Amino acid sequence: MGALLSVQAPAITQAHLPTVHFAEKPAILSVQKNTGTDGGEAELLSLRDLLETRCPSIFTEFKPLWWLFNGHLQTIYCVLGDFSKRDHMTYRRTYLRVADGGTLGLDFAPVDQSSVREDAPIVVVQHGLTGGSYEPYVRAVLSHACAPVEKGGLGYRAVVINFRGCAGVPLTSYRLYSAGHTDDTRNALAYIRHQFPKARLLGLGFSLGSNVLTRYLGEEGPRTRLHSVCALACPWDLKANNHGLLTSFLGKHIYSKGMGGNLQNLLRKHIESLTGDPTHHVAIAAKTAVGLNNPTLADFDQEFTRIAGGPPPHFPFPSSEEYYVWASSDKMIPDITVPFLSLNADDDPVVKHVPMHGGENGFVAMVLTKGGGHLGWFQAGDGFIDRWTTRPILEWLKLMGEDLAAPTTTTTQESKAPPKLFVDEEGWLREEGRSHLGCKELSETIVEGNTGESGILQGL
Repeated sequence: MGALLSVQAPAITQAHLPTVHFAEKPAILSVQKNTGTDGGEAELLSLRDLLETRCPSIFTEFKPLWWLFNGHLQTIYCVLGDFSKRDHMTYRRTYLRVADGGTLGLDFAPVDQSSVREDAPIVVVQHGLTGGSYEPYVRAVLSHACAPVEKGGLGYRAVVINFRGCAGVPLTSYRLYSAGHTDDTRNALAYIRHQFPKARLLGLGFSLGSNVLTRYLGEEGPRTRLHSVCALACPWDLKANNHGLLTSFLGKHIYSKGMGGNLQNLLRKHIESLTGDPTHHVAIAAKTAVGLNNPTLADFDQEFTRIAGGPPPHFPFPSSEEYYVWASSDKMIPDITVPFLSLNADDDPVVKHVPMHGGENGFVAMVLTKGGGHLGWFQAGDGFIDRWTTRPILEWLKLMGEDLAAPTTTTTQESKAPPKLFVDEEGWLREEGRSHLGCKELSETIVEGNTGESGILQGL
C-alpha cells in the first residue's frame, strides 16, 4: 500500500496546466460567428482556435481534492465512492435484436422528449469495461447535457449503448463484446439515425468505450455516422498498457484483477445462456473462464475474450496478445475524419501509454492532465465533489452540436456518405452493402439509471 500513498509533499499542492497537442496543421472548420445560432453567418477557424475560444476549460488546471492527491486514490474513489445523491438519470430503454441473435440495450434520455426539438443533437455514449448507463461518470455529463436549456442544460438527447450482457441487458448469443469489435456500434448508430434523421450524433466514450468509438471512426473514415467524438481514458495500445499493469504490484493485484474479476462476475450472470450447447467452443471457453481463480484481465482475455469477443474472421485469436494488437485503437488515429478530443491523465494507473502525437491528424486534439487517475478527475465543487472533465466535455458538446456549421453535401461527398438505410421485408433495419448487419426493435421499458449491478464494481 506504500505506493498508493507515496508522494512528495510539494506535489500534493502543485497544480499544472494540461498538455494539449494539435497537429502542425489543425483542421479548418466552419462555425457560426454567433454561438448557438443556426443558418447565420459562418467563419473558418482552426480546431486549435476553436478550442481556445469556445472550450476554454480544456486549458485550465485540474486541482485534485487534497485527500485524492494521486492517480491511485482518484481511481479507487471512482470505484468505491458514493455517487447516489447526485446526477440522477432515468432512461427509456429500447432492446434491439441484431442480426447474429445478440441483444443491445439502448438507454435514451430524457424519458419525456416531447419538449426536445426534433433536430436536437444526440450524445451517443459508450461506457467502460463492465459498466452501463448507471455509471457515475456517464451521469455526471448527461444530467447536464439532457437538462432543459432554461434549467442551465444543453437541451440535448442522449443514448447510452449498453454492451451485450451489461447493465441488465440479456445475453442471447454465443458472443460477448470486446475492445475491438465495432459492429454493435454500427447497428446502434443505424437505429439512432433512423429514429432521428435530422439530429447530429456526438460520440462520447469512456475507457473501453472510447477504444471502440475510436476504432469505429478509423474503420469508417469519411463514412462515419458520428459528427464528432470525445474520448476519455482511452486505453489506446492494449498490449503495452496490459504489460504496464502486469509489471507493477498494484497494477496486477488491484487494477488488473479488479477488471478480470468484474468480467468473470459478469460472465457468471450469463453462464446459462452461454452453455446451452456444452460442445460449443464458446461454452467450453466460458466454463474455463468462470473457473479461473482470481484472474487478471489478461487471464480472462486469454481464456474468453480472444474467443468470444467478436465474430469471424478475426475471432478467435490464437492468443490474448494477438487480440490486443488487433483491438488497439492508437493505429486508427490517422484515419479519423471528424473532430476528435481525447482526455487522459498522466497518472492513470491503467493507461500509461498515450499517443500524444495524435497521429498528426488535423482533426485530433490530445489532452493530458496533470493528475486525475483512471476516469477520476475529482475536484472540489460548490458544496460537493465535482469532476474536472464535466465542463470541458459540455463545452465540446455545445461546440460540436450547435456552433459547428452544418456541412453542405456535394456529389463527391455523397459517395463517401454513410451507407443508406432501409427496412427489409421482415422488418430488419439494414445498411446497403452490409448484409451481415441489421437490427430490429424488440421492446421498451423504463430504467432507473442511478444504481449499479450487484457483483460488478463501478467506475472501471
